[in-house]
Amino acid sequence: MLLKTVLAVVAWTVAIVVSLWLAVTFWRTMRSRGLVAALRWTLTRVPLSLALAAAALSLLYLSLVFVEPQQVGVVVSLIAPTGYRDQPLRSGLRWIVPLLEEASIYPISYQTYTMASKPTEGEKIGDDSIMARTSDGQEVSLDTSTIFQIDPEEVLRLHIEWQQRYRDEFVRPIVRGLVRTSVSQYSVDEVNSRKRLDLERDLDQQLRRVFREKGLILDRFLLRNVAFSPEYAAAVEQKQIALQARMQADYDADKARRLAQGEADATRTRAGGQADALKTVGKALAQNRNLLTYQYIEKLSPGIRVMVVPNNAPLILPLPQLEGALPVTPPAATAVAPAIPRIPDRPPTPPPGPVRQQ
Repeated sequence: MLLKTVLAVVAWTVAIVVSLWLAVTFWRTMRSRGLVAALRWTLTRVPLSLALAAAALSLLYLSLVFVEPQQVGVVVSLIAPTGYRDQPLRSGLRWIVPLLEEASIYPISYQTYTMASKPTEGEKIGDDSIMARTSDGQEVSLDTSTIFQIDPEEVLRLHIEWQQRYRDEFVRPIVRGLVRTSVSQYSVDEVNSRKRLDLERDLDQQLRRVFREKGLILDRFLLRNVAFSPEYAAAVEQKQIALQARMQADYDADKARRLAQGEADATRTRAGGQADALKTVGKALAQNRNLLTYQYIEKLSPGIRVMVVPNNAPLILPLPQLEGALPVTPPAATAVAPAIPRIPDRPPTPPPGPVRQQ
C-alpha cells in the first residue's frame, strides 16, 4: 500500500537524520565541554523531542498492517493469553501493538503446485516428476498439478502446525506419497487406458480429505502427463501398428464382401429381369407361334440374299406362308435357294455305247 510505503520512508529518513545530528552534536559537545556536559545535553528538551519524534514515527510504521484482499493475517501476540489473536486479520488497514505483536500474512487466493519432468515447469529445477510402479511392476513417470487455497477460517491452525512451510513440507510430500500409493493399485495397461480418469478421481478425493484436515481447500488435482518406460512404449507402438494392420485387413475384406454382395444383387436383378422377359416371350409365343420365325428374320443381316441349307434338313423358314400371316414383310433381297443335290464320291459309270453290227 502507498501509505505504508510513504510512512516507512518518512520514518527511516527521520530516524537516520536525527541519529546523525545527535551523534555529531554529542561529539562536539564532549570535545569542547567534556563527557558529563555532553550527557547532560542529551537530556535537554531538543534532543529528547527529536528522538521521541523519530521513535513515534517508527512505532507508527510498525503498528500499521495493510492486508490485501487476497490475503489474511495471523497475529502472534505477547499480550494474548493463547499467544495469538483468536481472529485472523481480514483485508484492510489494521492495527497491532508494535514490539508486542507481529502479523504473518498468508495468501487465500488459489495456488498451484506443479511437479513435472520439464525443468522449467515444476516448483523444483530439473526433473521433478513422480516416479511410481504399477501393480504389474512397470515404472511410470507422472506430471501433476495441485490447485488449492488456504481456508481463511482455518489459517490459525495452519500457522500453528506448518507456518510458511506448508507448500514444501506438507503439500509436496502428501501428493507424491498418495500418487505412488494409488498407482500401485492399477496395472500399466489400466493407467494407459480410460481408467486413468478413475486414478485421477481417486487421487482427487484422497487429497481433498487430507487437505481439509490441515486447513487447505483442494480445488482440483490434475494428472498432466503419464510417461512409460521405453520398452513398454515400444511394445504399445508395435501393438498399435498390428491393430491398424488388422483393421485395414478387416476393412478390405468388408469392402470386397460389399462388392461381391453388390454384384450378386445385380446378377439376381438381371436374372429376375430375364425371367420376366422369358415369361412375356412365352406368353407371346403361346398366342402366336409365327412370332419366333419373325424374330429370327429380324436378327438376320440385311445383306443376306441366299441361304444354303442341307438337302436333308427340314425347311425352318416357310417364307411363302409368312406373307399372309405376319404383318411385316421380310426383306425383298432375301431368297431361299432350292437344296443342292449331294454329289457322289465316285463318278457315275458311263452308259455303254451303241453296238456295232457287222
